[in-house]
Amino acid sequence: MTATALPRRLLDEVLSGRGIWPAVPAVVVLTVVAVIPFCILLSLGFSDITVSRGVIVSQTFSLRHLATALSDPLYQITFQRSLTLALSTTALCVLLGFPVAYLFLIGNAWMRRIILVLTIAPILTSGIVRTYSWIVILGGRGVVNSLLIDLGVISAPLRIINTQWAVIIGMVQVHLPIMILPLIAVMSRHDRRLDEASANLGASRLGTLRHVILPLSIGGLGTGAALVFTLSYTTFVVPQLLGGGNYLNAATMIYEQIVYSLEWSKGAVTALLLMLSCLSVLAVITWLTNLGTRWTRASQR
Repeated sequence: MTATALPRRLLDEVLSGRGIWPAVPAVVVLTVVAVIPFCILLSLGFSDITVSRGVIVSQTFSLRHLATALSDPLYQITFQRSLTLALSTTALCVLLGFPVAYLFLIGNAWMRRIILVLTIAPILTSGIVRTYSWIVILGGRGVVNSLLIDLGVISAPLRIINTQWAVIIGMVQVHLPIMILPLIAVMSRHDRRLDEASANLGASRLGTLRHVILPLSIGGLGTGAALVFTLSYTTFVVPQLLGGGNYLNAATMIYEQIVYSLEWSKGAVTALLLMLSCLSVLAVITWLTNLGTRWTRASQR
């Protein structure tokens, strides 16, 4: 092959979309926006740095910050709270999202359109706006307290805002569409003849839901759970606003360490631990999803 033929062949492969060349732009972008910042994050987390006027003037390798984070009880409590919040949000989104997706499956064309509109419309609104709306609803003089007082249920406003319950309510409302959409995508491919066969064999609607529809929806449940957990575990806006600035989770800890305390190494270590713990839980969710999928396929044979 001549020297001029090689560039021409490479150009032909790029233009024709053969080989690995179509993925090159995505790899370059991923490297710039993810790989390089991650390497910088690692360098900050495993070093002692001296900052002067926002500029790093010295940097030496050290494991001190990592050892401190692993032994500090505050880190353990904070990550436990973040994990509990994310798992609670994921479980509630599964419990609330699956019935909506099931209604989409059995509903007529108009019901499906309404469900899609109600599911997609909140995503088109900023999460900050939706979170602020919950401050209005759950506040001391908000809609909930005003309604309960008018009905005579309570005599004084309940303290809902700036509590963990307010954070969970806001998290579920913000992330519920992320659970519903994968379930709708999976159930849209559902073969309705399976439901008819189940009914012909004497199964009730509940039995068909349990033994036919639910097993075939495991992939959507796993995908939705992974997305909701990731967003809930790493979220910052909802706990910061609905928690009143006093609800400390891993994301708010990183924000305070980097922005307020200017402890970049501690913030980098916390971010690294957050990412590794999130990936560990995602690996468990993926394993459970694959296990459920294999069990469903084996039971159908």
